[in-house]
Amino acid sequence: MTTNELSASLLTKPASVTDMLKKLKVKKLLHYEPYKVFYLTAEGKKIALNIIRRHRLWEFFLVEKLAFGWDEVHEVAEELEHVGSKKLVDKLDSYLDFPKFDPHGDPIPDVNGKMSIVQQVNLTELPLNKLAQVTMVGSQSTELLELLSHKDITIGTKLEVKKKFSFDKSVEVKVKNLAPVNISEQLAKVLFVKPV
Repeated sequence: MTTNELSASLLTKPASVTDMLKKLKVKKLLHYEPYKVFYLTAEGKKIALNIIRRHRLWEFFLVEKLAFGWDEVHEVAEELEHVGSKKLVDKLDSYLDFPKFDPHGDPIPDVNGKMSIVQQVNLTELPLNKLAQVTMVGSQSTELLELLSHKDITIGTKLEVKKKFSFDKSVEVKVKNLAPVNISEQLAKVLFVKPV
């Protein structure tokens, strides 16, 4: 990724990104040269995976143990991920019985940074009348998760694509015993499924 790509993604100034990249380079957490792509060092990856692990474990805890909605947990987990106690995180992982995926279907790194992989396809690639199970949501925006909940679609939901419309690339899906619903191309592109 380039500095400009990262600044656009973070909605911040390129100069701010450059300053932070220089600081991370000094800490030997990434390889960086001006006007070139940059990437994490082995130590940088280890730290990043540890933060991801804490964040996703907290999301799992909030949904499974405190009955938060999957659309409510991201910001709370953003705060909790900064609690750096290794003992606390290891005990949380054990208490939760070592979950492999967070409530949005993203893999949770284990204590060694290893993650489970699910063979999945984008909903737009699923053949017609093939039963599949939702495994991941490619975005965690509150609005998207609210829309999916309204359509009775969550991680684990079984569905079938009944029709694909060439006009607008929308798809008609059948969920459980409900009447088929139309899903926009934009929504279909952020849903990932595995055939059942």
